[in-house]
Amino acid sequence: MTTDTYLATIDRLRLRDFPAVRARSATVESGPGFHIAGLRVSQDFWDADLAEVAEAAEEFEAELTVLVRALSLRWGPPETLDLAVHLERSARGLPVPPPLDTLCGYVPRMHGWRVRGRWIGVGVGQGDWELPFQLLVAVGEGR
Repeated sequence: MTTDTYLATIDRLRLRDFPAVRARSATVESGPGFHIAGLRVSQDFWDADLAEVAEAAEEFEAELTVLVRALSLRWGPPETLDLAVHLERSARGLPVPPPLDTLCGYVPRMHGWRVRGRWIGVGVGQGDWELPFQLLVAVGEGR
């Protein structure tokens, strides 16, 4: 996929209504006040060597950098949201609001913008060393 395709997906999600209940399609998870979509998902790494994993990590980080630059041209410099605190709360069994409850299991930090009453965030993550890398976008109500 290209940056233009990612931007088009982000624009569609930004304008889409939020559902009343949590729902999932092949590429989008939505719920009251949020959407999360995988813009790009790698293969899994069950039998991969470390060099292959490192190469995929670099590739996804490079794509994220290009996407952040493109979004920054539209909306200015991003805020950085560190999701580690939410992951710690989740691990201790404390409540974490959606969509942060889902995101913190995959993405260590997100780059985000507030646009017309909505928060748009992008980031790269991997749930565990053998799982796929994901370039994610999240859209939420005014975070």
